[in-house]
Amino acid sequence: MSNSLLEVKKVKKYFNVGGNDYLKAVDDISFAINKGETFGLVGESGSGKSTLGRTVVGLHNATDGSIVFNGKDTGKLKGKEAREFNRTMQMIFQDPHASLNPRMRVMDIIAEGIDAHGLLKGKERKERVFQLLEKVGLRPEHAKRYPHEFSGGQRQRIGIARALAVEPEFIVADEPISALDVSVQAQIVNLMEDLKKDEGLTYLFIAHDLGMVKHISDRIGVMYLGNMMEMAESDALFDEPLHPYTQALLSAIPVPNPKEIGKRERIVLQGDPPSPITPPSGCRFRTRCPHAMEICAEVTPEWREARDNHWVACHLYNS
Repeated sequence: MSNSLLEVKKVKKYFNVGGNDYLKAVDDISFAINKGETFGLVGESGSGKSTLGRTVVGLHNATDGSIVFNGKDTGKLKGKEAREFNRTMQMIFQDPHASLNPRMRVMDIIAEGIDAHGLLKGKERKERVFQLLEKVGLRPEHAKRYPHEFSGGQRQRIGIARALAVEPEFIVADEPISALDVSVQAQIVNLMEDLKKDEGLTYLFIAHDLGMVKHISDRIGVMYLGNMMEMAESDALFDEPLHPYTQALLSAIPVPNPKEIGKRERIVLQGDPPSPITPPSGCRFRTRCPHAMEICAEVTPEWREARDNHWVACHLYNS
């Protein structure tokens, strides 16, 4: 893509679990995210989406493949270029309690990146933190407090302010609302949308909640057992899901209108996801797929564009 800010090219992330055994958390995934876009990433627990997010931001080194940001291979950056990359890409973590140092005041938590990159000092540093607190809906006096003095939603706002402190271009949000009360989740998502417009941000938004992902995302990728199953624009994915796994995920979304409940078929997948240490041959999803064919066990389905800007890895569309 000519306007891609981030390109993930055939990325793999394996973890050695003893001897010659490897957990294949991310296995040969490729996609691109355009500047100013929110790319949603969904899948069951254990699908590899959080590992992929951490690999993109540099918290994990890719086992194979490359991550290209602003035209530069991030795995080859060193010295000053590597430090600059660390500024342009930041992360918002899932648990706002565990991700904030309980011994540090909010002032120093938010200013961690500012201090690490030597951006501001003294009065300017303090004013920048006050500005960030107000930007995320908190007050300057909150800078003197410790994380335990805040609610979960307020702590996540502090985490967002910390991510914004070094003026990044790209933010990986790793399930930023899953640990919050339902009443607070929409507030955080709305805040992130406002910040995207105001700060010119690009997001990789990782989540379980498909309804929320549809609300915030321009495009969505669906992961299963380390593989990308389907990728499309948000409306297209919800209106016409192609992959049997995506269809099953969407069928599980609660229906707000009781009159509509009987009109939608609930697809219940049999069994549990296989181990990523010994994944199935061919299609990873075949052991739970209601449409599995003989070829599914023998050949890995090709990742192809089955509709306009709608990609899928499934033998049902490989003809």
